[in-house]
Amino acid sequence: MDRRVFLVLLLAGCADPSTNLVPVVTPTPPPPTPQAPTPVAPPTQSGDQPFDEWARDFYSRAVKAGLPASLLDRELAGLTPDPRVNSLDTRQPEFAKPFGDYIKGVVSEDRVAIAARRKPAVASTLTGIEARYGVPGDILMAIWAMETGFGAVMGDFDVIRSMATLAAQGRRRAFAEDQLMAALRIIGSGEFPRSQLRGSWAGAMGQTQFIPTSFLATAVDGDGDGRRDVWGSSADALTSAANLLSKGGWQRGQGWAREVTLPDGFDYSLTEGPREVPDWWAQKGVRRTDGLPWNTADQGAKAMLIAPTGAQGPAFLLFPNHFVIRKYNNATTYALGVGMLADRFGGMGGVIKPWPYESALSIGDRIVTQRALAQLGFDPGPPDGVVGVNTRNALRNWQKSRGVTADGYLSLDMVRRLKTEANIL
Repeated sequence: MDRRVFLVLLLAGCADPSTNLVPVVTPTPPPPTPQAPTPVAPPTQSGDQPFDEWARDFYSRAVKAGLPASLLDRELAGLTPDPRVNSLDTRQPEFAKPFGDYIKGVVSEDRVAIAARRKPAVASTLTGIEARYGVPGDILMAIWAMETGFGAVMGDFDVIRSMATLAAQGRRRAFAEDQLMAALRIIGSGEFPRSQLRGSWAGAMGQTQFIPTSFLATAVDGDGDGRRDVWGSSADALTSAANLLSKGGWQRGQGWAREVTLPDGFDYSLTEGPREVPDWWAQKGVRRTDGLPWNTADQGAKAMLIAPTGAQGPAFLLFPNHFVIRKYNNATTYALGVGMLADRFGGMGGVIKPWPYESALSIGDRIVTQRALAQLGFDPGPPDGVVGVNTRNALRNWQKSRGVTADGYLSLDMVRRLKTEANIL
């Protein structure tokens, strides 16, 4: 064989045989089988589907807000709504307590007597608090009395469960979830265990009733033991209340309100209206009922005039500190009650002009009044049965247009007149 032919054949036999084969294609592995998503909340078995759905959604948002999953797993697992909270939150009393009756119940001789017995034990604490925060001890004593009967009735609701219940039902979801987040942060910080977070059905805790957000923001150690124990320490509770009022704008040395006498023919449409200094009101004929002069702090303060039971009852000039008291409870009745109780604790008397007799109004009376005012062209807001500022302003405007004393006071006679004019049976 020709040598060159042999070499060619030899080299061909030594070549890589794979070059003469069809390329092998490695198959793409199948996609993994989808896995069930990891639960975002501990399984709940409350039997209340809306509550359980809310709990799972809240858990997810709470984790995003920075709360540890371990904390949420422990505190939310097995959580159930509290039917007592739902009942208390949605209950509508058939009758509203008349203003004068409320105040007389608040400023009771029993409370004055109890305060006299309790005051010596906390006198030095109150003196130190007033020096630091400017809030009078009698105001703090009055809050203490009204909130928990000087610490006797603080409530025994589980705050976590109460706030979860309120949040799940949705009527006050934003408020309740804020409080729930704050309560969980208190627990997570190690400051207090959940067993300590007991309070009212609406989440207020301790001797001076702090909601969790207020506790985090304003509770302080008043007795120097390193803890903010508003449950077990009256010093902590009272100091914390003073801190809340101080941060709310309490004016040192200024009063909260004073009873005043209005002249004949006074324009009651000025009630719940302008805020002016006492000299401005004096030009309208408004005088202190006790005949005393205004102190320097009060002379420069702008005050609002109110006549809570109409032209037949006592009238008051409300100073800025009155509205600071409403940081605790945004109701005129509450803040007026605290102030008048504080006056009694300090040795002052009650109102000089007596509270008039008032007929209790049913929620139906209040709703029909709002409907009548709206029908007659005076906007009172939604017909919810709550006689607030909007309803009183609408009533004053109707009264003024009809030549009636425009005091904004809803009496049974006013209800009847409005129903008749609006032709509502």
